[in-house]
Amino acid sequence: MALTAPERIAQEFERPHIVELWRALLPLRSVLSFMNTGAHPDDETSEMLAVLGFRDGVDVSYACSTRGEGGQNDIGREASQQLGVLRTAEMERAAERLGLRLYWLSESPDDSIFDFGFSKSGEETLAKWGRERTLKRFVDILRQEKPDIICPTFLDIPGQHGHHRAMTAAAEEAIGLAADPDYRESTLPVWEVSKMYLPAWSGAGQAYDDDLPPPPATLVIDGRAYDPVTGFSYARLGEQSRVCHRTQAMGSWIPTGSEKDWPLHLKLSRISQADDTLNSGLPTCLADFGTSADLMKADKEIAAAIAAFPDTSEILKHASHALSAMRLGAEKAHPRYAHKIARKEVQLAKLIRVAARTEFRARLEKDVLRTTDVSAVETEIHSGAAEALDVSVAVENGWSASVSELRTEGAAFSNPYPDRFLPDEPEAPFARLSLTTHGVKSETAIPFEVPPQILPERSAVVAPMAAVVNRTTAERSVVFNISEIVPAETRVELDMPADWSAQETPTGYQVTLPLEVAEGLYKIRLLLNGEPANTVIPVHYPHIVPRHLIQPAEASVRVVDAGQSEAKIGYVGAGNDRVDYWLNSLGLNVTSLNTEALASDAALSEFDTIVIGIFAVRFKPGLKEAMAGLRKWVAAGGTLVTLYHRPWDSWDPEKTPPARLEIGQPSLRWRVTDESAAVTVLSPDHGLFNRPNRIGENDWSGWHKERGLYFAKSWDNVYEPLLEMADPGEAPHLGALLSADIGKGRHVHCALILHHQMEKLVPGAFRLMMNLVTPRP
Repeated sequence: MALTAPERIAQEFERPHIVELWRALLPLRSVLSFMNTGAHPDDETSEMLAVLGFRDGVDVSYACSTRGEGGQNDIGREASQQLGVLRTAEMERAAERLGLRLYWLSESPDDSIFDFGFSKSGEETLAKWGRERTLKRFVDILRQEKPDIICPTFLDIPGQHGHHRAMTAAAEEAIGLAADPDYRESTLPVWEVSKMYLPAWSGAGQAYDDDLPPPPATLVIDGRAYDPVTGFSYARLGEQSRVCHRTQAMGSWIPTGSEKDWPLHLKLSRISQADDTLNSGLPTCLADFGTSADLMKADKEIAAAIAAFPDTSEILKHASHALSAMRLGAEKAHPRYAHKIARKEVQLAKLIRVAARTEFRARLEKDVLRTTDVSAVETEIHSGAAEALDVSVAVENGWSASVSELRTEGAAFSNPYPDRFLPDEPEAPFARLSLTTHGVKSETAIPFEVPPQILPERSAVVAPMAAVVNRTTAERSVVFNISEIVPAETRVELDMPADWSAQETPTGYQVTLPLEVAEGLYKIRLLLNGEPANTVIPVHYPHIVPRHLIQPAEASVRVVDAGQSEAKIGYVGAGNDRVDYWLNSLGLNVTSLNTEALASDAALSEFDTIVIGIFAVRFKPGLKEAMAGLRKWVAAGGTLVTLYHRPWDSWDPEKTPPARLEIGQPSLRWRVTDESAAVTVLSPDHGLFNRPNRIGENDWSGWHKERGLYFAKSWDNVYEPLLEMADPGEAPHLGALLSADIGKGRHVHCALILHHQMEKLVPGAFRLMMNLVTPRP
């Protein structure tokens, strides 16, 4: 939907014209370009990039390998590719706030360059991503953006995330290949990066624990200054970008006076002179591109425009003259700098539009369109100080458009994984605004107020997309809801195993499996008019631009012998997992508990087992305060199961669990990332491995992503460690699964990622979870 008037007003409030004008001037201060590199959305060094971009006018960019599909999610249940779509959109908003040109090595949800989960090895990471593919994408990006300088965020040293190590190791190799005319994997023109810096600071923290000290600083970026127009420190401006990564709970408050400098270590240089500044040995202005009086004049006009701030009339005059002079001098510039002149063309055109107070807005009657759709275009135009104004709509192949109408017939589906985001150069369709000022014509690209999303002509939503059937129970049916069928008059069918049956319901189908159905994983595919259908998964949050993930319309069904339990179970979640859904699906009696129930001893006494979902102590209102009552409930005979938490999830080692239990950090030291790591059961006769299911070697097979994380570091003697496991070459961990008999009850703390394994329909996860929620006899 188009923005509402209040949303439009709020958006304008965040971008006062005086700030827009100032920020349009800043990039003209420099011709230097600086690329930061990392492995995930949120790896960018936001505060340093804010200094370089907003203070020094450096053209900043960020090359990111993955979409962060394997990360955590503090705001919802999206995981894997859905989380990748969400984090891509978050990264774009963060980049927009910094004026950061964003590139991705990963190009699609099925790309081998994927956040497969935490890794401790750069070599393992490159092997999974595909070393040659990673280098090719990296080289393509370097040859496209043509940065003068590259600086990874992290060091390639033990104790650091393997994805980070892989990107830093690949950076130096990619620099060499980008300059090599004999490298044939990339067909783009060669580019020679002039310098590569490494961070001269440690990457240790809550998650990582660098084993080696950082290299010595050879250059320091002063990060303690303040923006003269907004009054914010550049550190705070960086955090105003960083806070867009809401799924990762990013954004730190930087108290005035606590800003820091950014030390860098020169790793590689093609410059012969001493490296006293970032600019050392590199062009500093247009005149450095070639012997041209016109380029010198353009520099003088740019300087005059900056000096004239905030006088829009003077800025407009000088910016227009600068653009005219630069165009005249461009033919005398060295070809190596053609891309820099093209960037200055875009920057000057934007400044001219802002200084002229030329306003243009375009919105669609419908911003979610099908591949055979038509939408009216509504525009607002105010010419301001422009002498002439012309508007057109730029489209891709298969589209047709005018200023009043957009047609999508033949258009490709919207890509939720675009390979780049350039804040001043939006992807089509966009409005092209041409204006004339002081006799000079300039052109800027204006995105639609809400960029349109193009969806398949035929699609439907199948829910659930993953289900489990517990053979130990008598239930053999799964109800699938089929909704959002497009077009509405479409024949709907299910393609499923021959001996399964489907009974139509008002909202879909009830699918019944044979009584003696074999254990295994089965697929049900949705057909529309006899053809395999797509499903459209919306990814919508207030802090991002909406987008959709398009996948085959199908459901997976896991058939497993998971045992039974008569326990009455209470579930306390905060929206970060679906453990209650899976327990219900196994045939258990599960009730979700609200704040009132948590605070009531009488309400708690109705339950045999209470499960606390991941992160819930932090995010579930009232749960932190209710833990004292839950401790008493345990002593009276209840079984409490706490799923993994991080130390900062309001987990007090002394007060949260029934007895002292400390969660380890940094996470790299307290996790097992190898999903197939050997698991040793320390107490094979313990009830958690025998009732109702006897847990065996097969139950540890087929796991996804990793075994677990944020294992317990230390605990009261009342707890018994039940499992031992380790990543290759490391000492074994004992804190993955702990059990304590306390009074008449029991506390089980599980740092295995069972919630994730159940989403991936791993049989052993269902069987072990059944045992965890079964009360002690």
